[in-house]
Amino acid sequence: MDGRVEESIWDAGHRRTTTGLLTLVTLIAFEAMAVGTAMPSAVAELDAVAWYAWPFSAFLVTSVVGMVVGGEVGDRRAPGPGVLAGVLVFAAGLVIAGIAQHMAVLVLGRAVQGLGAGVVIVLLYVIAGQAYSPRLRPRLFGAFAAGWVLPALIGPLAAGLVTTHVGWRGVFLGLVPLVAAGLALLLTAGPGEEPAGAGTPRRGRAAWALLAGAGIAALQYAGQRLDLAAVALAVAGVLALGLGLRRLLPRGTVRARAGIPAVVASRGLLAGAFFGMDALIPFVLTEQHGWSAATAGLPLTAGAVGWVVAAQLQGRRPDVPRQRVLRTGCLVLATGLAATATIAVPGLGGWPAYVTWGLAGVGMGLGMPSVGVLLLDQSPEAERGSNSAALQISDVTASALLVGAAGVLVAGAADGGGPLWPAVLVAVAVLTLPALLGAGIAGRTAAPGRGALEGATTLAAS
Repeated sequence: MDGRVEESIWDAGHRRTTTGLLTLVTLIAFEAMAVGTAMPSAVAELDAVAWYAWPFSAFLVTSVVGMVVGGEVGDRRAPGPGVLAGVLVFAAGLVIAGIAQHMAVLVLGRAVQGLGAGVVIVLLYVIAGQAYSPRLRPRLFGAFAAGWVLPALIGPLAAGLVTTHVGWRGVFLGLVPLVAAGLALLLTAGPGEEPAGAGTPRRGRAAWALLAGAGIAALQYAGQRLDLAAVALAVAGVLALGLGLRRLLPRGTVRARAGIPAVVASRGLLAGAFFGMDALIPFVLTEQHGWSAATAGLPLTAGAVGWVVAAQLQGRRPDVPRQRVLRTGCLVLATGLAATATIAVPGLGGWPAYVTWGLAGVGMGLGMPSVGVLLLDQSPEAERGSNSAALQISDVTASALLVGAAGVLVAGAADGGGPLWPAVLVAVAVLTLPALLGAGIAGRTAAPGRGALEGATTLAAS
């Protein structure tokens, strides 16, 4: 025994930083989960049902812009002032939404929130890379997972109670003092470090981010319309998204080139596969098996619990290669997704979803933290911001596209009056494929240039 105290994310040197990081992550996640519960009351009071989708789209578009801005800030200066600015913008958006007397003002508030949230989420990754050693990062990202998933368990219920007893404005305004507390903890933990190098300026990326975000919103809106005009809207969305992502993601991301591009691609594949089905399960259980709205969401809780438990377990084994953990997570996710096809069987009543979606959550709990660790391990200090932004953009884009694709498949069958189960099986197959692709490219997420990956260096340089 040498008397040394084992390093931990909760030791004296990290406790305040960890608490601040997790507070901000949890509050941003809670706001994202809660707004869906409060929005029906908001649009009813403001007499703007036709505007219902706009607050969500506004947040999505500006969050992509915020991610790019946060990446540029993180690469060129200390993250502390950027986090302060991002949180203040996010809080301003909460206030604007909370006092809105017209739907246009509420949409503006959500857009401001998205901008601030995008900046903050990226800079939290930069702080994680600066303040925590590689050995602590698996456990930190396991805690991040709990910060995102736990609001999924309590967010809708808490927001429903606030909306019922205080009003929908309380959902927005009630978070402002809590956000301030999280920021105070983080900023008093110690000054952030300046990046090791200035990095290469990437001017004009915010405009490309706005274009990509608009493309995502256009595709989502096209999926909701399902008419002739939607075709033109979808084509415009694809073009805008493609042009934007070409400038925002690392070269070779689509081909999963070895190193950072494969890591960024893995994040999109995991998120798209999981959230595509996560959005589909309540609809199928309601339409196919007649479950109530309250009970149809319960299997999602099983997925959240599986995610949190697995994320904590992977954090206890920092010595295991992250590529191996990522591959295992993708395979477990693919298994859970494929097994969730049982919800399409009329005779089973949908009950297997509790087990199968819990298994899918385990896959996410293994895979998502591993992607974050791999990104920071391979990112030079001067590129942590831009790489973290690319990771988040990959997540948002793939999730939006696959949620929309799955929704179109199943909604089309439901509107046509035919049986739902064939469309569900097709959707499950479509969503299982990205998870399998993630397992296939997991080996490429290691930094190229050593051992069996030497050949990938030549490819990356071509």
